[in-house]
Amino acid sequence: MVEHKEREPRISPQLDDLSCDLMGEALDRLAEGRAVNVLLALGDAKGNVGFYEFSDDGEEACLVGAREKVRTVKRSGGDDSFGLATPCMYAICYEGAVADDADDYVDALIMEFGEKGRPAYSAFSYFDGRGSGDDFAWSDPAPAGEVENLI
Repeated sequence: MVEHKEREPRISPQLDDLSCDLMGEALDRLAEGRAVNVLLALGDAKGNVGFYEFSDDGEEACLVGAREKVRTVKRSGGDDSFGLATPCMYAICYEGAVADDADDYVDALIMEFGEKGRPAYSAFSYFDGRGSGDDFAWSDPAPAGEVENLI
């Protein structure tokens, strides 16, 4: 009889929590009609989280800045202002547009997330009704593929 090992999940429960919390923050902002900008959450092995927002430049430059912040905080061994030790996971969230099944581009939140020693991924969630409060709608996150791991 061959024994089968249970496959390790693609992402840890801790990274799932970190990325879901960040996505929730972005969805709340959109429902309220506020800007998402580029949001970054970094987490360490003890569960401490550093939250950053990039908005002083164009979206692409802010996205580059968020990615570089991950690398910088990792190299420096953490961020004392958040009580954050060397980060072992991250999530970045920003607005964009993704083609739907009809090849029309639709507003979407895009998320990149990764953790030490595992592949990093991206996902997106369509949204509609910016600023409409309880009438704001979004889709379940859908996978968008593997990306460079910044940790």
